[in-house]
Amino acid sequence: MTNTVTVLAESTGFSAVNTIWVLLGAALVFFMQAGFAMVETGFTRAKNAGNIIMKNLMDFCIGTPLFWLFGFGLMFGDGKFIGAYKGIADSTYASAAPDGVPFFAFLIFQTVFCATAATIVSGAMAERTKFISYCIYSAIISLLVYPIEAHWIWGGGWLADLGFHDFAGSTCVHMAGGVAAFVGAAILGPRIGKYDKNGKAKAIPGHSLTLGALGCFILWFCWFGFNGASTTSMEGDAIPLAGKVFVTTNLAAAVATITTMIFTWIKYKKPDVSMTLNASLAGLVAITAPCDTVSPVSAAIIGIVAGILVVVGVEFIDQVLKIDDPVGACGVHMLNGMWGTIAVGLFSDGTCGEKGLFTGGGAHLLGIQLLGMVSVIAWVAITMTIVFQIIKHTIGLRASEQEEILGLDVTEHGLVSSYADFAPAMSQAMLSYTKDDAKSVVKVDKSTEPVVPVEKAIKVESYATDAPSADGTPKMTKVAIICKQQKLNDLITALENIDVTGVTVTNVLGCGMQKGQPEYYRGAVVETNLLPKVKVEVVICKVPTRAVIDAAKAALYTGHIGDGKIFVYNIENVVKIRTNEEGYDALQDD
Repeated sequence: MTNTVTVLAESTGFSAVNTIWVLLGAALVFFMQAGFAMVETGFTRAKNAGNIIMKNLMDFCIGTPLFWLFGFGLMFGDGKFIGAYKGIADSTYASAAPDGVPFFAFLIFQTVFCATAATIVSGAMAERTKFISYCIYSAIISLLVYPIEAHWIWGGGWLADLGFHDFAGSTCVHMAGGVAAFVGAAILGPRIGKYDKNGKAKAIPGHSLTLGALGCFILWFCWFGFNGASTTSMEGDAIPLAGKVFVTTNLAAAVATITTMIFTWIKYKKPDVSMTLNASLAGLVAITAPCDTVSPVSAAIIGIVAGILVVVGVEFIDQVLKIDDPVGACGVHMLNGMWGTIAVGLFSDGTCGEKGLFTGGGAHLLGIQLLGMVSVIAWVAITMTIVFQIIKHTIGLRASEQEEILGLDVTEHGLVSSYADFAPAMSQAMLSYTKDDAKSVVKVDKSTEPVVPVEKAIKVESYATDAPSADGTPKMTKVAIICKQQKLNDLITALENIDVTGVTVTNVLGCGMQKGQPEYYRGAVVETNLLPKVKVEVVICKVPTRAVIDAAKAALYTGHIGDGKIFVYNIENVVKIRTNEEGYDALQDD
């Protein structure tokens, strides 16, 4: 059998070892989608996990047929600025394939690189983007934006003619995806609760560093295919080159990770876990363009800069520019994609045909790299700004305030929780966001239930009068209000307006007589009997009970099923532990 395969390979002009190497690389780069999905899911909140997984899945599934139908032709057709489209990707483009590699092996290899550029944007726009809008974006970047700029570099375009070098995609994959992510996140706006009324950034921790770390390790492993298989050969001079690529890739990532650990240890007094995980990816992004043309020493230096750049960059984007990037995609891919592009012009050892500024080659190569970097940034920034603005002003780019607070899993996909055996938890942002935080968010209530009068929307089971008790002591009453999570801020504001400032808020699960609105999973009805709600409890004596009830009804009423209920109880006594005051006195301010 072995001899037969060898004879067939020789008769067709194909190399078995080169073909296997390219196909293995394609499989590894495809598996990077799993890595991105885990990183983005882990670094965001559980209520959006299913939505993020869905977006990563659709990046690849939408991009694959579009790249086959149109993108590949635009990328590898003849021409200096846009490849001349000659039809669906088939043997017509066979000349684009490397020596010894069949056309279809090369097609799948290029397809997975296109999908990687598209999926970078998912993390930066996570937790507040409409699913349909994201799918449209994903289609356009795979159809037009990526193929055209990649043609300049890898398809025989004008940058390739100048000698621009991007071995495996720091520029045309990672930086391009990072710029698209930056533009999208800026136009989209921050998540509710991300910035306070003074513009100070507030942390919104991801729900699983374990998933984030798993994704990081998957990406690191797959990067050996991303960079290593970009030799597209394992014969002749490509054999030692592949070994060199593996070493420089691994070294830059490891050094970047160590650098960030030390840097954050000094800066924050503790080594930051999530930032250190980002650093591994930053080092990998930075070394992707120069991995074939720099020495191990240069790779280590590139890693050091990447490790510092990712921390400074993430903080600058988050705290100075006020652009909310939940997973740090802009700092990792955009900034370190730029750094990797520049690093070629600084550290090239001549393998790419010209030496860099620090290795005796002068500034010529550096100038070409800077020109290519600026050109790709301009192309992606302009086209993606147009795309996102058109989406924003037509079907809408951002989910509604209600959808964002509840989570995109349940509102976009009918998925109550991606972790079915665990009760959904109330996020810190839900407890702290203000109306000012949501000024740019359009409220949309997609509920289709019939509107009912306010008197029936919130049922008052019983209420006490404010008359004093028989012994003349002031009446004390507890009011318990069950409401939707997204209405919590409105309720607290309404209570403060009538001088009720002491509240207890509890995250609860429950349902009314309707037993919740059914959702669907794999086509079957899921009887959702327990829904996430908020219970707000106040104990009053000076403020009339009716005033509290009326304020709550006004704040919570929408006219749809699920507005909530109010329960009113008599209180026998209250004791303030610190002062030992009881009754009326215990409920007064100092």
